[in-house]
Amino acid sequence: MIGRKVGMMRLYDGAGRSRAVTVIEMGPNRVTQLRTTERDGYEAVQLGFSGLRKRVNRPERGHLRRAGIEETITKLLEFPTGGESYTLGQTITVDSFTAGEYVDVSGVSKGRGWAGGVKRWHFRGGPKTHGQSDRHRAPGSVGSGTTPGKVWKGQKMAGHMGARDVTVMNVLVVLTDPTRNLLFIEGSVPGAVDHIVSVTHGRRSALANFAPPTLPTLDIEYDDEPEMATEDEPMAEAEETTEATDATEETASEVTESSESEAEA
Repeated sequence: MIGRKVGMMRLYDGAGRSRAVTVIEMGPNRVTQLRTTERDGYEAVQLGFSGLRKRVNRPERGHLRRAGIEETITKLLEFPTGGESYTLGQTITVDSFTAGEYVDVSGVSKGRGWAGGVKRWHFRGGPKTHGQSDRHRAPGSVGSGTTPGKVWKGQKMAGHMGARDVTVMNVLVVLTDPTRNLLFIEGSVPGAVDHIVSVTHGRRSALANFAPPTLPTLDIEYDDEPEMATEDEPMAEAEETTEATDATEETASEVTESSESEAEA
């Protein structure tokens, strides 16, 4: 299936073990095209996912119309059928995955721009001694001058880091939420938040006695309805405040008069 990376969080499974999981919004996906051996030379199914784009061009719109799909689908990917049969326009949900099984997640890693050898390939750098200036993060030697007399192709150097197709294999499915089309996968997956990833069934066999976590319910019931403030209440509070102020002024004037009379006496 095709999904969108939402972010990371923490869940506790049925055994009480804390698991850091990545939340992926899995579609639902629609079957947009079927590849056959007679026509294309191989068997595959093309799935569509509604990405972050809001519009599709006319060729894409016509491609979706042939599959009987009128909704906006902006991301298309092909997957091997694996012996299963599909129909055009079929809807595939997160129910195709179960908690306790292992899956493979593919995506484009985060782009890091131009990086040096220490960051890109974890070089240790030069010795940090006296007289060694500006060589702490230098790449060092890349080959001899006589033999082979050149730099071998694929030599690890500074260069563009990230923004490559990466696949993490055999990651555990901790929980599935069909209500919100969410898939909770243990660990991290390639790509930034809101990036598109593809999830396929892994080759590793599923866990036999895996206890998935239970999501808490947020339904709140009130015994009594909360009292709403009316327009008359602020006026009543203002009148009470005015009366209290008048009473305080009267008491202060009485105290002043009594003190003056005592002074005269």
